[in-house]
Amino acid sequence: MEAEELSGRVSETDPAVALRAVGALHRLAEQVEAAAVAHARERGWSWEQIGDALGVARQSVHAKHGK
Repeated sequence: MEAEELSGRVSETDPAVALRAVGALHRLAEQVEAAAVAHARERGWSWEQIGDALGVARQSVHAKHGK
């Protein structure tokens, strides 16, 4: 399902459909974030740089994605 289709479903009259769409968007965002963070780390980015780019503290991004 495409992002546009998912965002369109949020305005559906059935709250269950809208909420499932929101959940799917959250899962997709988490997957994209994890891939982007891994790519940035492979390129030598610091946790501080990644946190700045995401708008969060470096400690937060490290706690979430650090291994």
